[in-house]
Order: sequence, then structure tokens, then C-alpha cells
Amino acid sequence: MRILLILALFFILVLVRAFAPSLFYDPFIAYFKGDYLHEPIPVFSGSKLLLNLFMRYGINSLLSLLIIYIAFLSRNFVLFSVKFYILAFVVLSITFFIILKGELAHGYLFAFYVRRFIIHPLFVLILLPAFYYKQRISSQII
Repeated sequence: MRILLILALFFILVLVRAFAPSLFYDPFIAYFKGDYLHEPIPVFSGSKLLLNLFMRYGINSLLSLLIIYIAFLSRNFVLFSVKFYILAFVVLSITFFIILKGELAHGYLFAFYVRRFIIHPLFVLILLPAFYYKQRISSQII
């Protein structure tokens, strides 16, 4: 049953990704799909973009936290993940907006990948194996 729940949550993450262009304000979706090397950065509303990035990150994070909890049934793993997700969002969003303020002067790839970590649930793909490894190591020591 836990595996089915985890698969269902991953499917919901896929749905969030599939419907993101129509659900969230993000002028950089079309920008990075197009010829962004030769185009100026799009005009955007900073507050609206931040709010929508926060909403998308929040939805992805909540689903990821549920996956982590169902996979390991560990409150400690979830609490660590909550702190990690909050810190990551603060650092990544500040970094992303600094890059945008500089009009991508240090290159497009850095902005592309920082934005990717904000809008996609990549951290769950890092945390799941890390927690699995931690759980395996802890059970071998005892």
C-alpha cells in the first residue's frame, strides 16, 4: 500500500509539471524553451514571479515530504527535510533574483539550473537515497 501511495504522489508531481505553464506565472518557461542565447530576458513582475515560484515550490515540497514520510515513516527525516526545503528555497530564490537583477551577466546556464531546482522536485530524488542509506547504516551499527 505504501508503494502505491508513493507512486501516486510521484504521478501527482508529474501532473504539477505537466500543468505548470497554465497554473503558474513564469515567463521564463517560454524563454528557456526558445532561443534564449540571442534573446533579452523577458519582462517580468518580480513579486508575481516570486509568489508563483513559492507556490510551485511549496506544492512540490509538500508532495515530496509526503513521499519521504510514507517511504520511511520517520518524523526526524521529515523535520530535516522541512528545514532543508526552507533553506534551499531561500538560498535559491535569492540567488535566482540576483542573477536576474544582473540580467544574466554571468551566463544563462547558472540561472537555468537555479530555476530548475526551484520549479522541479529534484531534492526528493536526492533525499530519498540519502535517507535510505542513513537508515541502512543505522540498522547495521545496532
